[in-house]
Formats: sequence, C-alpha cells, structure tokens
Amino acid sequence: MNSIARKILPAATRARIKAKLGGTEYIPPQGVVKFGSLRRVTPISRVFGYDRGLPIDRYYIENFLAHQAQDIQGCVMEIGDNFYTHKFGEDRVTKSDVLHVVEGNPDATIVGDLSNSDNIPSDSFDCLVLTQTLHLIYDMKDAVKTIYRILKPGGVALVTVPGISQIAIDEWKDYWCWSLTTLSAQRLFVEVFPTKNVTVEHYGNVLAATAFLQGIATEELEKQELDYRDPSYQVLITVRAVKPEEAL
Repeated sequence: MNSIARKILPAATRARIKAKLGGTEYIPPQGVVKFGSLRRVTPISRVFGYDRGLPIDRYYIENFLAHQAQDIQGCVMEIGDNFYTHKFGEDRVTKSDVLHVVEGNPDATIVGDLSNSDNIPSDSFDCLVLTQTLHLIYDMKDAVKTIYRILKPGGVALVTVPGISQIAIDEWKDYWCWSLTTLSAQRLFVEVFPTKNVTVEHYGNVLAATAFLQGIATEELEKQELDYRDPSYQVLITVRAVKPEEAL
C-alpha cells in the first residue's frame, strides 16, 4: 500500500497525510510552498491596509484599549486627536485634551513634544492615551519621564508602540526612530515607574506579521488567526503604567 501511495500521490500530499495521521502540523517541503498573491517585492498596501479596511495593528490597539477602558476617565490627554478618548472613555471622561507636536492641528489643545514639554503642568491627567507615538520620539527616556510627571498620582498611561512594522510613508516617516520589544518596553518604563506598576504585553504571530507588512487588513484574516499570540512575532507592544498614589 505504501509503495502504491508513493507512486500515485504527490510528495506534498503524502507529507500532509503523514502529518495528519501523526497528529503533527504539516510543513510544506522545500519547493512546495505556494506564495500566491504574496510573491511580490512591493506590498499590497503601503498605507498599513487603511485602503482595504482596519489595519491589523489598529485591531490590536483597539483590543488593548477596550480591555483597559475603565482607566480612560476623568481628565484624559490623547495624541493627535481624541478619537479613542471618546470611543473608549465615553461618559467617564470629564475633560479631554489633545497634544500635538507642531502648530496647526485644529484638534490640539496643547502643542509640545513629550520629550520636552515644560508647558504641560505636572500632576494634570488621570489618563494618557498614547497610541503609536513613542517610536516617533528619539529621546524616549525623556518622554517617559514627562509621562510620569504629568500624570496625577494614581493616573494611568496606556501606551502602544510598534514591534514588527513597516515605516510610514506619510508626514511621520521622518520622525520614525524605533521599534520595540516587550523587553525594551519593560526596561524603558521601569526606569521611571515602579516595576509592579508596569504591565507589558504583546500581540501578533507570524501570519499577522506577514499580513501587516503586506498591508492586508483585519477583515481579511479570521479572529482566531489575529488573536493567536507568539512571543517571537511581536507586531504590537502595549504598556499600562500607573503612577503611584504617593510620590517615589
């Protein structure tokens, strides 16, 4: 029977059957991998998939903020606009500020750079929503010190940064300095916040990373494919950092 199978079945089919019978994951042998639409040296989308649907990193960002929604309350500051402040903070937000690095943003209530923002008063905010911002700041350590300073005692910073990512082609391409890992994000924040007050997580896997780099949108993957987490493929890093009630 085995000799007949070898004669009539392609090698890839035999390998797939063998893996299934053995309860292992099928791995295509060399020369059998089918790249299909991904066999290209330019991405399917250069704008993170916005032109196809919701970018995969935004799926992870919104999952993170949804899980931490109760932190988004009181006086809240967000970067660029206050979309997430209102989406996840709802009626718990009593005051909403928007920080932007340069003049001209009509949504901005504060203009400044987090790494050098003496114009932002200390102990001002119950929550900071800082999505995809820190990697645009060269002096990240100074930015984290500012985050700590402007939070009220007991205030929470909700931060996301890219791990595996393409570089933007828009106006932020000339600011893009860093990608992080859970280790670098943890070390960055515990230099300023107490270790017990910092929670770092990662989102992503090899399929999500591949899709994100190609600009394939959230809607083109299954939920279980998006939600599987592999620490070797960190597409997005999240940080929840809490300022102590009492000064350090």
